[in-house]
Amino acid sequence: MKVSVTNKQIIRLAAPISLSLLIPQISFLTNTAFLGRLGETELGVNGLTGIFYLILSMIGYGLSSGMQIQMARRAGQNDSEGLAKILTNGLMLAVFLALSLMMLTLWFAPLIFGLSLHNTDNIALSIDFLYIRVWGLPFLMMTQLFNAFYISISQSRYLIYGSLAATAVNIFFDYALIFGHFGMPHLGLFGAAVASIISELVFCLTMFGIFYFRKFHFLYPLRFYADFSFKLCKRTLTIAAPLIVQFMFSIGGWQIFFIFIEHLGEKELAASQILRSIFGIVGVCTWAFASTCNTMVSNIIGQGRQNEVVSLIWKISKLSIAFTLVICALLLGFSHQFLALYRNDADLINFAVPSLRVITVATLIMSISTVIFNGVVGTGNTLVNLTMEVTCVCTYLIYCYVFIERLRSPLYICWGSEFVYWSSLLITSLLYLRSGRWKGKTI
Repeated sequence: MKVSVTNKQIIRLAAPISLSLLIPQISFLTNTAFLGRLGETELGVNGLTGIFYLILSMIGYGLSSGMQIQMARRAGQNDSEGLAKILTNGLMLAVFLALSLMMLTLWFAPLIFGLSLHNTDNIALSIDFLYIRVWGLPFLMMTQLFNAFYISISQSRYLIYGSLAATAVNIFFDYALIFGHFGMPHLGLFGAAVASIISELVFCLTMFGIFYFRKFHFLYPLRFYADFSFKLCKRTLTIAAPLIVQFMFSIGGWQIFFIFIEHLGEKELAASQILRSIFGIVGVCTWAFASTCNTMVSNIIGQGRQNEVVSLIWKISKLSIAFTLVICALLLGFSHQFLALYRNDADLINFAVPSLRVITVATLIMSISTVIFNGVVGTGNTLVNLTMEVTCVCTYLIYCYVFIERLRSPLYICWGSEFVYWSSLLITSLLYLRSGRWKGKTI
């Protein structure tokens, strides 16, 4: 279960993660394209609710990241029993957290959207959409935890199977339920919500099935550790809580950004929903390398090789920016063709192109800052990560408030906020790594 610090090992771990992230992006692109055929209102509402659901999913991702740090550390120590205990306890904790978030969403979604949005149609559609969409959350959070487990034991290739199954199911039911094909009801926007729930269920069952089909339950016998451990839960939350709050701040800032964009008008909101998918596509390689950096840093610290951490992070950062450069070049060269995949509206495409170019360049900074930041996460100093995230998001929100809400700037200036956020994250991450205060952390 120990990893080596080589380009081959990095790519071997990152490539399956990258593919597992790319496959759902195809589903997201298809989903957005289908809703784009319905109209700008549906496209905009999908963007608003998508960010809100992303906040919920990132809370689960924060929990699974905290688990991943611990599981990767146990993997580096060849402690199979300790790893199995963390996974079992994590699954129970994930279900409890998901059900709690579901109840909070059902109670507070009307209040949040009712107070923040201006368009009454957007308010009603957003609330109704979320009331359906939120039922997929328990399956998503359990899937995230299984994904973290496979990454921590350097078996990330299994993520591909779950992604393939979930994406195929999502695209089929999107098409069938949004437009009412194959004898299924014509649900429009709400068909996308139902399709997503079904795909998350399939993803969860696939990852759970792999665990038993590949006989991992012999090496990690979950049934032996079915009793909930409050001691382990406390340790997990100590590590994961700052990550959860960190991700809430990060995506919450984006939610506020989209609310401000909604105040500008339907066209700006529809264009921004299309532009949001850029981060999904460009970020495929970046987030794969970031997750790889997280688990490899924790693993080699578990092996007692702290002196190799900084060189490992730089090695992964170089690979990340190299792959991102290729994707960015393609997006810049075929901007109009790419945007036309979502909605065949020449006016909307021309309106979005300047912002697309701004975003594409900003992702180059993201490709480095995300990897370095996740290297810091892998050291286990999650409270430091939270402090950095809060600082960067506050800087980002000040920019958004001034240039969007107050000055009502052109859309490409609004999206310049990404430069502010990723540059701030890069600077703070570099300063912390150089300080050396991450050394000697035990988890």
